[in-house]
Amino acid sequence: MMDSRILPAALLLLFGSATVFGQTSAPGQACEAKNGTNCEECLRNVTCLWCITTKLCVTYPVKTILPPHVLCPLNEARWGLCWMNFQTLIITLAVIGGILIIAFLVCLFCCCKCENFGSKRFEAKLEKRANKTKTKQEERRTEMKERHDDIRKKYGLSGQNPYSKFA
Repeated sequence: MMDSRILPAALLLLFGSATVFGQTSAPGQACEAKNGTNCEECLRNVTCLWCITTKLCVTYPVKTILPPHVLCPLNEARWGLCWMNFQTLIITLAVIGGILIIAFLVCLFCCCKCENFGSKRFEAKLEKRANKTKTKQEERRTEMKERHDDIRKKYGLSGQNPYSKFA
């Protein structure tokens, strides 16, 4: 269960940090000093987490990756963006991540299959060429044999070879 939470949490942190990159962080101000204000005021500091139900601004619990339910339920917690809760963000990122992984695997499968298809086509082409060459060679042998037989008939050598009994 914990493994399935790590990927969405990492994506959450990545997405959250990308969205709040332009926000200012006041190093001297503690998040708890913003209690009783509004979400926008609290989330100006990147390290703060806003809970809608309790209207508390708390420092983000980085050790637990996701904020514990006791601190604030996931669907009521806000970090980085006031209009998106953690639950929606995690589900969205998990779906997007799953789609990307599936798309990557499909592309990988198609590339491998197409590569095998191409090599099979190439092998078939080589085999066809080999068969053509073999057929031409057989035709040439047959023509040469006929030519030799014609020459033997012309000079009267078509019968039994008198020297064959010594071989």
